[in-house]
Amino acid sequence: MRQDSRLSRMLHVLIHMGRHDGPMTSDMIASMLGANPVVIRRTMAGLRDQGYVYSVKGHGGGWTLARPLGDLTLLDIYRAVGEPSLFAVGPAYDMPGCVIEKAVNATLKDVFAEAERRLMERFAEVTLADIAEDFPSAETEAASTSCKA
Repeated sequence: MRQDSRLSRMLHVLIHMGRHDGPMTSDMIASMLGANPVVIRRTMAGLRDQGYVYSVKGHGGGWTLARPLGDLTLLDIYRAVGEPSLFAVGPAYDMPGCVIEKAVNATLKDVFAEAERRLMERFAEVTLADIAEDFPSAETEAASTSCKA
C-alpha cells in the first residue's frame, strides 16, 4: 500500500512558508517537493479553505501563511489535507459468517479507534512552531538549499 504523504509534505511547505520572506508560488512549492503545480494548488486550496493560508494571483502573488506557525497544529493540517488513512492494516471481510472473523474485526476496530483517538489528541498538542523550533534559522537556510525551492 502506498503511503499518503500529504500531511508530511504540507507541514514541510508551511514551515518553509513561515521562514520565507514573501509569497511562495505554486511553481516554487512544486519544484521544492518534486510535484506538479496543479496538485500543489489543489492541496493548498484545502489549507486556504480552512483559513490557514491565503493566495494572491498574478505577478508577485503566491501563497502566504494566514496564521502564525504557533497557531497551527498537526491536527489542523491533517484535517485540511482530507484526513488521510492513518493505518495500513484493518479488518478483513472475507468470511462474513465466521464468528472468529467477527470477533477479530470487532477487536481490531476497538483498538484502532482508541489508537486514532490518542493520535488525534497528540496531533492537537503539537504546533508547527514546535517543529520549526527544532532547528535554528542558520541551519534552516543551509537545509533549505537541499530543498529544490
